[in-house]
Amino acid sequence: MREYYDNEESFQGEYKNGVKNGFGKEFDNFGRLISAGQYLNGKKHGINRLYSINGNNIVLFEGMYANGQKNGKGTVFDIDGKPAFIGEYLYDFKIKGKEFKNGKIEYEGFYLLDNKWEGKGYDEQGNVVYQLINGKGKVKEYIFGQLKFEGEYLNGKRHGKGKEFYDEGALTLEGEYLDGKRNGKGKEYDGENHLEFEGEYLDGKKHGFGREYASYGLSFEGEYLNGKRNGKGKEYWNGQLEFEGEYLNGNKIRGREYRFGEITYEGEYIVD
Repeated sequence: MREYYDNEESFQGEYKNGVKNGFGKEFDNFGRLISAGQYLNGKKHGINRLYSINGNNIVLFEGMYANGQKNGKGTVFDIDGKPAFIGEYLYDFKIKGKEFKNGKIEYEGFYLLDNKWEGKGYDEQGNVVYQLINGKGKVKEYIFGQLKFEGEYLNGKRHGKGKEFYDEGALTLEGEYLDGKRNGKGKEYDGENHLEFEGEYLDGKKHGFGREYASYGLSFEGEYLNGKRNGKGKEYWNGQLEFEGEYLNGNKIRGREYRFGEITYEGEYIVD
């Protein structure tokens, strides 16, 4: 029996008393296969496969379902067909398993609501680079063998103090994190250990009071909102005050300009 919508095949498979029961396949509205497996009382139940929607029938997931949710053993595959995760699920959430990248193990252990909770992480050479206990731990993150972050984790995310690094290994940021994002005080560097910014962050963006620096020293100090200058601020050049006033979305809206300590302009600004 088949169901249709928009003149395209939606489901093809077995029914019992008008409900999906047994083996069946689901298709998107372009007729591309998106899943195949067992059903019970209209829901996925038993072994099922999920496919990419680009029409080449690449398997993205293979595993056990119960009442329409992932329950039991399952494997996630990358676009090259290599396992990215092998483990177990409960009510659609990972509970334990191993993560892989390019065929090499990156993490093995337990999860809480899909977040890494208790286990070990590995670099490309198979060396243990971090260990989590109850979601907490000191962590080192690598990309293609390059250290990108080291710091504290909670519930599988950056949480606490940490540092980020450029590909060359130079420090780019150090500060505080909350729930995976920059939150709290932090400092940014230019790759040669020269300070570029120090101040406050909210949800990964500059927010609150901060200072910017150039090669000659302090270049700006003032307030930020959602990553941009907003509120009162001052600009400097070689230690001399050049502007003080107010900003909106990164633009000057009113204030005073100075040269060698003398006021050269006072008023409002046109914002494009």
